[in-house]
Amino acid sequence: MGWKAAQKLIQHWKVLRGDNVMIIRGKDKGETGVIKRVVRSQNRVIVEGKNLVKKHIKQGQGHEGGIFTVEAPLHASNVQVVDPVTGKPCKVGIRYLEDGTKVRVSRGQGASGSIIPRPEILKIRATPRPTIVGPKDTPMDLVLEKTYDAKVGKGMPDL
Repeated sequence: MGWKAAQKLIQHWKVLRGDNVMIIRGKDKGETGVIKRVVRSQNRVIVEGKNLVKKHIKQGQGHEGGIFTVEAPLHASNVQVVDPVTGKPCKVGIRYLEDGTKVRVSRGQGASGSIIPRPEILKIRATPRPTIVGPKDTPMDLVLEKTYDAKVGKGMPDL
């Protein structure tokens, strides 16, 4: 990717995997769906069951060939998050609550200003954290051992 293309990448994403979105441009305009995947390197999202295209796949070793229907990616600017209260597409803003937690809120004309909840699918890890200690894990007593003291200079290399 060249530097010009890198400049056009979205820095602060407003849509997340699992968000309920409405397609605002294209052949599926006005339809709602759930974001299945976000392709950040191309500024694109894949919406479940929308923007279906026919893909011709050649037969190869270990798989059948034929014509398959697959979901094609949409540009991120062609989808908007659905307001949880009004059910209409809205812009997404960021606010901080009194306790300091960062939340997404609906913005724009006809938006309710309500909090857009974070999708539950993001809380599920693809690979669960290991619960048992493996052979390559560092023991806890070595991790918690204090090896450097700034006041005394203990642990500093002799230069």
